[in-house]
Amino acid sequence: MAGSKKETPLMKQYNAIKAKHPEALLLFRVGDFYETFGEDAVKASKILDIVLTKRANGSASHIELAGFPHHSLDTYLPKLVRAGNRVAICDQLENPKDVKGIVKRGVTELVTPGLTLNDNVLEQRKNNYLASISFGKEINGISFLDLSTGEFMLSHGNDDYIDKLVQSFNPSEIIFCKTHKSRCESLLGSDHNIFCLEEWIYGFDFGYEKLNTHFKTKNLKGFGIEESKEGIAAAGAILYYLEETEHKEISHISSISRLDTDKFVWLDKFTIRNLELVYPQQNDGVPLLQILDKTQTPMGARLMKKWLVLPLKEKSIIESRLGVVEAMLEETDLTEEVQNHLSQISDIERLVSKVAALRINPRELLHLKRALLHIQPIKEQLEGAQSDALKKFGDRLNPCQQLLEKIETNLKDEVPLNATQGNLIKDGIDPELDELRKIAFSGKDYLLQIQEREKERTGISSLKIAYNKVFGYYLEVSNAHKDKVPAEWIRKQTLVNAERYITEELKVYEEKIITAEDKLGSIEFNLYNQLVTFASDYVNEIQVNAKCIAEIDCLLSFTQVAQAQNYCRPSIHDDNVIDIKEGRHPVIEAQLPSGEPYIPNSVMLDDLSQQIMVITGPNMAGKSALLRQTALIVLMAQMGSFVPAAYAKIGIIDKVFTRVGASDNLSKGESTFMVEMTETASILNNLSDRSLVLMDEIGRGTSTYDGVSIAWSIVEHLHNHPKYKAKTMFATHYHELNQIAEDFPRVKNFNVSVKELDNRVIFMRKLKEGGSEHSFGIHVAKMAGMPNEVVIRANEILSHLEKDRIKENQEELVSSIPKNNFQLSMFESDPHFEEVLTLLNQLDINTISPVEALLKLNEIKSILKGQKSS
Repeated sequence: MAGSKKETPLMKQYNAIKAKHPEALLLFRVGDFYETFGEDAVKASKILDIVLTKRANGSASHIELAGFPHHSLDTYLPKLVRAGNRVAICDQLENPKDVKGIVKRGVTELVTPGLTLNDNVLEQRKNNYLASISFGKEINGISFLDLSTGEFMLSHGNDDYIDKLVQSFNPSEIIFCKTHKSRCESLLGSDHNIFCLEEWIYGFDFGYEKLNTHFKTKNLKGFGIEESKEGIAAAGAILYYLEETEHKEISHISSISRLDTDKFVWLDKFTIRNLELVYPQQNDGVPLLQILDKTQTPMGARLMKKWLVLPLKEKSIIESRLGVVEAMLEETDLTEEVQNHLSQISDIERLVSKVAALRINPRELLHLKRALLHIQPIKEQLEGAQSDALKKFGDRLNPCQQLLEKIETNLKDEVPLNATQGNLIKDGIDPELDELRKIAFSGKDYLLQIQEREKERTGISSLKIAYNKVFGYYLEVSNAHKDKVPAEWIRKQTLVNAERYITEELKVYEEKIITAEDKLGSIEFNLYNQLVTFASDYVNEIQVNAKCIAEIDCLLSFTQVAQAQNYCRPSIHDDNVIDIKEGRHPVIEAQLPSGEPYIPNSVMLDDLSQQIMVITGPNMAGKSALLRQTALIVLMAQMGSFVPAAYAKIGIIDKVFTRVGASDNLSKGESTFMVEMTETASILNNLSDRSLVLMDEIGRGTSTYDGVSIAWSIVEHLHNHPKYKAKTMFATHYHELNQIAEDFPRVKNFNVSVKELDNRVIFMRKLKEGGSEHSFGIHVAKMAGMPNEVVIRANEILSHLEKDRIKENQEELVSSIPKNNFQLSMFESDPHFEEVLTLLNQLDINTISPVEALLKLNEIKSILKGQKSS
């Protein structure tokens, strides 16, 4: 029977450990290799492109096997994790030399896509969030943790809010209660790495106790999260998950904050995507992040992303950031110095997390020291600034002088990667270490010292020290001097011409030199661990430094961009006015060829006189760019950045909605029009008085008359909303919408101007008051390379429709379109057309007389008459 088959002791041990982590890919340390077995081996061999073999498993036949050298873990582990795998690392917990039989093994770390401290898995300029969702009936809780930085947050809200936060923070892994798996997949789709936990883990009481136990508090009021029951349940599940994955040293997770919807501008997932804030929609596109992010440090880069998706609503904080940027622009020498030092600061936020986890290697500790060395001059520069805003940053920085001196005193300037490799600690720190080094690395010198000393003491001038495997180290005395040998020397061997002796001192030295290297490694390792433990007392101070450096870095980045692109400081107000003079699109402007100016445009929106701008104009004229640039200028201002405009007055907005560009979801069975209407419905159902709404070409996914009707109705709804007067820019190619402005006082018509020259269209890209008369779509088709006969026919139909548009009966209007009796040659070759073409090709225009030309023309006419009659 299969159940009676005996396994080898090794495989029995493997199966017992694998049973505890059935969902993880188990890397099982065997000697100098990490091995995978069975299904894990099949999977690993494909992902890592390593050889799949088989291993004997006692009478239980064979089992698949795939492995790699243990020192290659940092090469292979990232590939497994990035493929979405949970990886359990099983190490040998004993030295095989000291054990008879099977070596004791155990899982020392469980690495998941959302939980890792491995630099090869992590992206330096991007947070690695683990998200936890606690689903409720109407309100859900959500929590985010970046284990590599210690950042811990929670919030709560409806399904849309959870979806928006997941889109904004883009977690590497999401955990949730397994009873809500279908709901989670329905809400978030199938593109995330997910893991399900038991239902009891998501209880409020369990989460509340977990958080209080971790933070050593009696309640959570001090963190401002006491009332967020759903959020607490989600955060508690994260702490449980850390325990289960063997992440026990987590003192760097020293606080938890609430993501408060009242503090940040609401950007739904469509808007974040449509405005291309962080990621471009096309592979060769450029997001706003790429333009604004000139940060020097990884901490700054990560914070910049967060600022982009969480623009502020609090005027005081916005003004504070703008004030710092202005001060930096004025004190350019100081900011250049600060920037030079910033470029030398490594990722102290993640380094200090490794300190807390006691997993920092010697080279990383040196990086931390070098970073601290640069914090001191930054502090001095900022404290000496003229601006109080800059001085405050200087006050917040702590160079951690004692830690700096401790590392400087103890750690060598060049160290190996691994703390077990030795040669870490400087001389003069530990007497025993110094002595062992003398023995291990200066053995000959030490022996010569003994030899010279004993020569002098005994008067034996021919005395020499030597070594052999039988006696170890010995003193050799020639027969001529053997009467001078001290009584305490012990004779070991008699030769023809000499005697060999040993002494207690030599035996002690011999013992020391044999064990010196082993002891050296052990002492250095212990001293290094003491240094790391000392550094762990500074975790909070270094985390504060990291946050401060990140803010300085982001604001310096804003300063650099503002200076290079000639941005202005926006004027931030609490009223309901957006007034942008000569605004420019930050991304398009930065991509223009050198010397080519961006054509600026002014936009004004308020809730009294110009709530809705209906912007008409042909495709390609720049309507979409104008909409996007307005939103980007507003968001940049509320991030605390200067903006691409001559002047900008920004009345703080609380929500930005966009319906820009086609976003077909055909793979899920949704048409362009369905997606468009779904997104538009979401906007209309979530309006506020301070919303900024940007709608581009609403209704183009359906018939013209349906489209005009829907677009018209939406504009009316936004104008006549009983509660909110959302500021709106409505771009359309339906010039029929210009009529609305005559009936609604807060609707104003604008058009993106074009110039017609010799039946050609030149796009001026300038916004001017008033509606446009027609769409120029046919001209765009011509520019796109449409066949000439198609363009000519389209012009003919358009002329008829525009001339006869007064007809009330639309069917009569369409049916009266002049018929095209010529079949297009692109579909079928017409024999009459071919005959005319042949006749024309035979003509020599240079020699034909006028009479002959008239005759030929009459002949062509006869041929075409024959076509009509046929």
